[in-house]
Amino acid sequence: MTLFWDRGSMNFLGILTFRLPLTSCRGIEIWRVENFQPVPLPKSDYGKFYSGDSYIILQTTSGRGGSYLFDIHFWLGKDTSQDEAGTAAIKTVELDTMLGGRAVQHREIQGHESDKFLSYFKPCIIPLEGGVASGFKTPEEEEFETRLYLCKGKRVVKMKQVPFSRSSLNHDDIFILDTKDKIYQFNGVNSNIQERAKALEVVQFLKDTHHNGMCMVAIVEDGNQAEPDSGEFWEVFGGFAPIFRKIAGEDDIIPEKTPPKLFCISNGQLSPVDGGLSKSILESTKCYLLDCGVEIFVWVGRITQLDERKAATQTAEAFFVSQNRPKSVKITQLIQGHETHSFKIEFDSWSSGSASEPEEGRGKVAAFLKQQGGGIKASIKSAPAKEEAPPLLDGGGKLEVWCINENAKTSVPKEDVGKFYSGDCYVVLYSYHSHHDKKEDYYLCWWIGKDSIEEDRMMAADLVTKMFNSLKGRPVMGRIFQGKEPPQFVAIFQSMVVLKGGLSSGYKNYIVDKNINDETYTADSVALVRISGTSVHNNKAVQVDLAETSLNSNECFLLQSGSMFIWHGVHSTYEQQQLAAKIADFLKPGVSVKHTKEGAEISAFWSALGGKENYTSKKATLEVIIRDPHMFTYSIKKGKFEVKEVYNFSQDDLLTEDVLILDTHAEVFIWVGQLTDLTEKQTAFEVGQKYIEMASSLEGLSPSVPLYKVTEGNEPCFFTAFFSWDPAKAITHGNSFQKKVMLLLGSGHAAGERSEHDGPTQRASALAALNSAFSSSSSSPSKPSSPRPIGVAQGSQRAAAIAALSTVLTAENKQISIKSPSAESSPTAGTENENVSADIQDSEVKEPDADESTVETNEEDEEQEDGNDSESNLPIFSYEQLKAKSENPITEIDFKRREAYLSDEEFEAILEMPKEAFYKLPKWKQDQLKKKVDLF
Repeated sequence: MTLFWDRGSMNFLGILTFRLPLTSCRGIEIWRVENFQPVPLPKSDYGKFYSGDSYIILQTTSGRGGSYLFDIHFWLGKDTSQDEAGTAAIKTVELDTMLGGRAVQHREIQGHESDKFLSYFKPCIIPLEGGVASGFKTPEEEEFETRLYLCKGKRVVKMKQVPFSRSSLNHDDIFILDTKDKIYQFNGVNSNIQERAKALEVVQFLKDTHHNGMCMVAIVEDGNQAEPDSGEFWEVFGGFAPIFRKIAGEDDIIPEKTPPKLFCISNGQLSPVDGGLSKSILESTKCYLLDCGVEIFVWVGRITQLDERKAATQTAEAFFVSQNRPKSVKITQLIQGHETHSFKIEFDSWSSGSASEPEEGRGKVAAFLKQQGGGIKASIKSAPAKEEAPPLLDGGGKLEVWCINENAKTSVPKEDVGKFYSGDCYVVLYSYHSHHDKKEDYYLCWWIGKDSIEEDRMMAADLVTKMFNSLKGRPVMGRIFQGKEPPQFVAIFQSMVVLKGGLSSGYKNYIVDKNINDETYTADSVALVRISGTSVHNNKAVQVDLAETSLNSNECFLLQSGSMFIWHGVHSTYEQQQLAAKIADFLKPGVSVKHTKEGAEISAFWSALGGKENYTSKKATLEVIIRDPHMFTYSIKKGKFEVKEVYNFSQDDLLTEDVLILDTHAEVFIWVGQLTDLTEKQTAFEVGQKYIEMASSLEGLSPSVPLYKVTEGNEPCFFTAFFSWDPAKAITHGNSFQKKVMLLLGSGHAAGERSEHDGPTQRASALAALNSAFSSSSSSPSKPSSPRPIGVAQGSQRAAAIAALSTVLTAENKQISIKSPSAESSPTAGTENENVSADIQDSEVKEPDADESTVETNEEDEEQEDGNDSESNLPIFSYEQLKAKSENPITEIDFKRREAYLSDEEFEAILEMPKEAFYKLPKWKQDQLKKKVDLF
């Protein structure tokens, strides 16, 4: 996109001078409000936001048919002035007007930014203190300061600097401690695996940007004080001590979604709109406010004045304040014809339509700019849409095709592979080798003729599912409707033609019952076949009605009637003529073909068509829609299917525990991670169908769009083409966090791994923590060895250090007894451990108890490989007490094994299996089951 403005004219409404020309095609532009004027921000400062300032951000993306879509965000720092915030809001409306009133406007509050906004600055933004008015220092001028960050989000990361104190830590979140020489990631024991993985991207970002890639990185697991890095981490805080339970603050308030309420905005006042919500209610001369609880929408009719739009923005702000809503509630303003999915889904009915810019809108913008003294030399344009050949499956593979016939599939003879009958369904399996891997890949799908019967369609789907399972879930599984064949499907056939009629018994019986004439094509039929397409990936041959009116001057046709004619339309292409000859030989091998040019036909040609009549010379328009793909997560709440977009997605968003939807408009992919629940894996196609039904009604997606199921580790080239794909990232190594750990630290640092040399190192670390705990009490009060968080009892620190060392020694004794059964008889076995243990016991006698009323203990042993180990000695508690979100929690337990404290009866009732069967499951599967019942 290029904007050409008169030099010296009214650009950002007389306030901002755009450079000539301004190019922002598919990109981002940022302005900071300085002295109530928007000033362009240098590209080098993109992603830096100061808490004392307000910013305006314009994001441009490609839309349908080569047009562009605009999102304008105004970001308000927590310390920005009301005047600057108001300026940002008003200038956002004015910038939207200059863009033709087509932008979606978003209000962003520091610390509560939308996922869409944060996706522009991956992996994160870290708001900086100060602002332009305070004369902030550049990073080069600042001395390095140790900082502690709270890190949230599994798709986009919200970073918040918190006080550098032990009291800031908790068991539920992830924290990043950025010191001069080392970056630590602290994972709360109850934190989310996917959030842990995303936080590692931030660690890498900090290492690269704050340390020039030269610092060390460490991962600290909550409850595991024996690790060397853990000892170093706690030393920064003055030594280990138990941390407090998380206390919910303002940032933790999650607004509730409420039934939508619609108001009409008039003269700054809100009037409720009664009745059900439908698109027809919204009038183009008015503005409306839609309150959904978690988000407030301002809808602006296209025939409204600039002053009305500004007033609507101010009214929404006043409504937000009067309702005392949490800061996390979003305010979004959008124009008629450019509504977002999240807005349309709130209405009972919303018929899809064109999102093109209305003519009167362009006229109003031109008139407005003229009135203001500015002019547009050339309007906003985008490059014309061009069809690009997509990546195809590799050639040279093995192709097998079966036709569905009653309750089985019948192999299609090799000479007939490529012939499809509209009354039948087919199963297609293509085996090939991809470029980057020697393993065999599979493209498996079923093709549905438009006249096929429901029984055959269901049988085809069932057979493909069975084949998919028999191949261990490795194939790309697709559903293809007649007339919507994707390029990779067409390209695997040397010749492909769709003929009338059907061969299956079910279709034959159907037409007999319905008294329908059988038009099934045979080698002796009189038939007309249309040839269209320009290349290997879109060449199509389809049998059409045997009539002269079926002809078109822009295409080639085959006429089979005793002789085989190839009719060349005057505007047909050389490629079409070549394909016509190829299809003729495919239908009747070795047949003699007569070539006939339009206007030079012989009488036998017209006789076969039933006489000469008029036909069209109008060129048929191909459905070529170039549009940015969109990715979604999904949920089903109270029976309602809902999706949430993953903005500016990348390969890193393909989390192994998730099922994701990729909509390219031409195709829909359901990507299934390896560690997703079995039920989700089995219902992936149903999810895809639900999405297609929803997108068809809201976004105009074709109901017969090709639908694919793609499993993690088996992604085909026509899927990976939508990413900057790194094959190394596609290799599966455990959960999302473990994969990121190996990518960041190397394969030798898999999360949870222990080497045989860890014991002495853990012991040394634990002894160091213990020594620090005792020596700190004797250090001079005037010169403390390290800062100590307020409210943490010294006795608790010592007790925790003792517990950590005891854990290490106990584990070592167990390992000794396992490795050497005769160790107990050895006079030297365990002597060192026993002496140290005796010293610890003496210290414990003299040490006062910790103040349990103010400090929560968190003494957790190392997790055993066999989760069923020694569970018979554990106390029994009720399910209500053991739940992670219990109102009456038990603290003296191993939080990683909550389920182990259930009685056998309650365990089986809650987890639906005996303990013995549960502990035989893989660890990831156990975790999945525990998450569902709030025991994780």
